[in-house]
Amino acid sequence: MSANAIHNRLLEAVRQRADREGVVLPETITSANGNLLVIARSAGLDEEALVESLKTATDFEYEPDLSRRVASTDFVENIPIAFARQHGLIGLADLNEDGVLPVAMADTASWPQLDVVSRHLNRPVRPILAKPSDIAAAINLAYQQQKGQAETFIGSLDRGEVLDAIESLADRDDLLDVDGRAPVIKLVNLVLFEAVKQMASDVHIQPYEDEVVVRMRIDGVLFDAHTVPKALQDEVVSRIKVMGKMNIAETRLAQDGRATVQVGDRVIDLRIASLPTSFGERVVIRLLDKSARLYQLTELGMDGQTLERFRGLIGIEHGLLLVTGPTGSGKSTTLYAALQELNSKEKNILTLEDPIEYQLPGISQTQVNERKGMTFDRGLRHILRQDPDIVMIGEIRDHETAVMAIQSALTGHLVFATLHTNDSASAVTRLLDLGIEPYLVASSVIGVLAQRLVRCVCDRCAQAATLSPSDYQQLEIAPDQVHASSARRGRGCEHCRKTGYRGRVGLFEMLIVDDAIRHHVQSRHTASQIKQEAVRTGMHTLRDDGIQKMLSGTTTPDEVLRVTMRSTV
Repeated sequence: MSANAIHNRLLEAVRQRADREGVVLPETITSANGNLLVIARSAGLDEEALVESLKTATDFEYEPDLSRRVASTDFVENIPIAFARQHGLIGLADLNEDGVLPVAMADTASWPQLDVVSRHLNRPVRPILAKPSDIAAAINLAYQQQKGQAETFIGSLDRGEVLDAIESLADRDDLLDVDGRAPVIKLVNLVLFEAVKQMASDVHIQPYEDEVVVRMRIDGVLFDAHTVPKALQDEVVSRIKVMGKMNIAETRLAQDGRATVQVGDRVIDLRIASLPTSFGERVVIRLLDKSARLYQLTELGMDGQTLERFRGLIGIEHGLLLVTGPTGSGKSTTLYAALQELNSKEKNILTLEDPIEYQLPGISQTQVNERKGMTFDRGLRHILRQDPDIVMIGEIRDHETAVMAIQSALTGHLVFATLHTNDSASAVTRLLDLGIEPYLVASSVIGVLAQRLVRCVCDRCAQAATLSPSDYQQLEIAPDQVHASSARRGRGCEHCRKTGYRGRVGLFEMLIVDDAIRHHVQSRHTASQIKQEAVRTGMHTLRDDGIQKMLSGTTTPDEVLRVTMRSTV
């Protein structure tokens, strides 16, 4: 059947559907070459109505749920994503194994392109009907799941081709659309794409004397990912600096930049930092997935007691609640989870962040910009004029910010903030070091949550493990203290990149500032003395929480020892 014949039959089906719905079709629908999807939408018919009409007008197979089908590797590897998106086509795995490629489509306007696909792949194709939204989602998913592109491409780079192909960049690039781009642009896009796919938090471009190594931080640990020829170092760094709107001519000073890219339907913010070294500029790119889902408090890994205490603190009307830990320990994730739980129409919640990692619906978020004078302490002054109930401060870095946070807590606001300290007790003494009077700290701080992230044992290759005498000795526990153990270790598989770990979970230490702790603070006692008092009244330390997660099989002794310190209590 010709494309015109199918179009005419579909045209009649759309008219009949419009009559039933009482919809007046535009005059352009009489055109035999019109895009029926556009026509149907302009007439008020949804995509299901169009696909139903197309199904009525033809004998094509219909797939109501395209997520159940696997995309064709042949199609994804040989058909550019731009072509697939433009024409709304995606090849599917051949379930019948008859050599005919099923291609999902949603409109007869795509019919002539089936011949293009057939000729390019040198195999026959057959159309399958699906909803346009399902096809768009399938295209994004299929091209995101391509494997090994970066390594293969790096091996085929030619320096002469690279130097001739540097081109201007758009403000926002789609990392999946690499067909036809210059080699260095392809290389950087594909490396970033691999980092997003592997859920890496950072990408390091690290120059050495004879080569440039691309490293990725995955689950908090750095891995060597690729090696780039030394001759291409300047071009790769320049490409990244152009993305971040940095000065490519300045190589002797450190610079910071930002960029936004897309991977299919996911928006990724990049924070770029360059630093001169003896072998050239080193670049670190932090990736923030704006479309990543937010976690609930119950998903973070808190035990029942810690979760109950933390929820009790965030329910207080006013006071300062601190979350402490090193960079990358999940502090922002915890605070976002708390804000989500508190978010309601009755509360005015504002945040001051650097950077804004996730968008929180219903909450006003402000970006710190020190170059333009929007510092934490100045921004906090303005936020307090917005009549907030709850304020989140990204980080207390100096005396001025600490003073404003404490004054906010004392004047009837619930304030969340982060600090960089080793444990919960050290957060209190850190405020004293910043010049805050002890009586102000004691009367404003209601609690401190210290946290770390440990890697989880990979569920796909986990096996039962027995703790060794060395494990007991290093963790300072006796075998008779362990009544039941479900300890596990990962053998290493493709799913976890042969590491034995996949994903991370939090370790938590919740210090409640009660009367006894306030007395220690006002007396300027050491962090060790404050911690001893907190443990005496029931606080579980980071090491204690790690041991419990190790005994339950969630993580391993090595991970607990890596991120927690020896107890000084």
